[in-house]
Amino acid sequence: MQNRFGFKDFVQFLLLGTIVVLGWLQLVQQDRDRVLQQDVLAKLSAVEKSLAKGIVGTAAATRSSETAAIAASSTAKDPAKDTAWARPGVEIAWQEPFSFATDPRSEPGFQEGGEFTDLFEAQPSKLTPILAGDVYSTRVGDRVFDSLGGFDPNTLRFGGVLASAWQQDPAGMWIRVRIRDDARFSDGEPLTAADVRFTFMDYIFNMSIEAERARSTLDQITDVVVIDPHTVEFQFSKSLSFNLPYALGVYILPKHFYSKFEPAQINSSTGLMMGSGPYRLERLDPSAQWAPGQDIVLVRNENYWGPRSPLDKLRYRVVTDDLARLVAYTNGEGDQTLPTSPQFVKMTKDADWDKENQSLKWINMRSGYSFIAWNGGARNGKPTPFSDVRVRQAMTMCLDRERMIKDIWEGIGIVSKGSVNPESPASDPAVKPWPFDPVRGKALLAEAGWMDRDGDGVLENAAGEPFAFELTRSSGGEIAERIANFLKDAYSKVGIRMEPKVIDWSVMSEIQKARDFDALIMGWSATAPESDPKQIFHSESIKEGGDNFAQWNSPRADKLIDKIRTTIDYDERMKVWHEFEATLHEEQPYTFVRVAPWLRFVKKSIGNVHPYKSALEPWEFFRSGAQATPAN
Repeated sequence: MQNRFGFKDFVQFLLLGTIVVLGWLQLVQQDRDRVLQQDVLAKLSAVEKSLAKGIVGTAAATRSSETAAIAASSTAKDPAKDTAWARPGVEIAWQEPFSFATDPRSEPGFQEGGEFTDLFEAQPSKLTPILAGDVYSTRVGDRVFDSLGGFDPNTLRFGGVLASAWQQDPAGMWIRVRIRDDARFSDGEPLTAADVRFTFMDYIFNMSIEAERARSTLDQITDVVVIDPHTVEFQFSKSLSFNLPYALGVYILPKHFYSKFEPAQINSSTGLMMGSGPYRLERLDPSAQWAPGQDIVLVRNENYWGPRSPLDKLRYRVVTDDLARLVAYTNGEGDQTLPTSPQFVKMTKDADWDKENQSLKWINMRSGYSFIAWNGGARNGKPTPFSDVRVRQAMTMCLDRERMIKDIWEGIGIVSKGSVNPESPASDPAVKPWPFDPVRGKALLAEAGWMDRDGDGVLENAAGEPFAFELTRSSGGEIAERIANFLKDAYSKVGIRMEPKVIDWSVMSEIQKARDFDALIMGWSATAPESDPKQIFHSESIKEGGDNFAQWNSPRADKLIDKIRTTIDYDERMKVWHEFEATLHEEQPYTFVRVAPWLRFVKKSIGNVHPYKSALEPWEFFRSGAQATPAN
């Protein structure tokens, strides 16, 4: 048969050719768009880096101009300071722009980029804000979330972070706050007054959300009122000395993110973290959240409203065993670690140690204290021996804490006398630690009805029951094991049997909430120069699984705590603190063991490491090309 190419075939061929040409043109256009996009992104990146390098200098210049403006006038005479948001006739406290305490870009060897790995000593159980309460989740949360205000690392004076200004009611019943216009969350959404209200009224004060710890210290807030998109007002039922730092010190959460979840979902979550801080979770997936056992990885928040942090990533890795953690650090698996006191003493004696390591030891506002908490209430419906104040005093006097510090911590630290940092004016120098006096201790035990009734060397009560208790401690730590062994030996000498119970740190909070222990050993660290004692020591904090897990119920202490919280005058409040410290010392709900300086090993390749009064500021760190010199 003969093939013929007709008109119909011509039309089809023409259409096919047109389609091919159009497709080719589209590919060309996409290539052009891609080149343009890359060019725009490159230019934006260059601008961003340029701004980042200059932002601290700009902030310093802004501070100078603001200081001059405040000296001239605190009202609308400065056109850059809109006062329409403010209550008339009340002084406005304008805040300096938030920035680095020490500009990393001015430090020798500065480089941008790289990763910093911090080795944690224990496993946080969750990272979800407000619900997570241990020191490790806080160290992560401080990088991801911002608050309206915070403490200056150098001076410890409270100043603005997200807040550009505020007013305080002279009578102490309200605080009005102006939020920075440029504040935004890591997904680019603006941070507004509605987010502040949501954080308090719909999250913290939602009784279906397990935020008891936060509620116990914020119960004086009666309302959070949205004045305009960037102005919010806190209203209080009481004029408390802690109103400003407590209300303005809370992480602000994005309403558009957290409102998507039911309270039960929030309570069971482990890694719902979205904030406005300099870093964000590398992977935020509500259906596949971070879980204990995984590294915590944060990446730089490119939408951050403040100065650009130098490091690309922060990684937190858990190594619970003290020796294994030091080995991991020396092998280069971490850039920072908390050594035990013996490790610190041993390693710093090595002549070559300082070539690659910065060894830091200093007291700061977060310097904590270790303690033994005596359950003064009931366990499983039965009172423990420690409901008697004489027994608690005896437990302290039968313990040689000076020797503990010498033998366990290589002499690093001092004997603790209470909950207040001894360097704070809230601590009374006249109050001294209980002495080591086992003779007096045994006499107090006898007064409380505990004596060796059958000559077997063990104390019994009137019913013939031996004095035996269980000490709960976390697993994995050499120090915790040595403490437990020391205690067992010390108490056996006065006729008391002690059995250690070793648990994982991640379940410690559940044991505390359930009050399912006789005694436990752990530590508290402060987050402010003055920490509200209500959270830990007020009888109201016994309820609902609060942090008074020792179940100390002291009417006298309650009155003093309430007075501390309501005394605005600084000097008068210090006097009340002294009375409270004396009461705590007398009643001994804890045996306060040791005040510890902060110890840290940090690689010299990490620059801009400053031991501030507030602790360390890892968002200022950078990975140096040259070796860094530790700052003092």
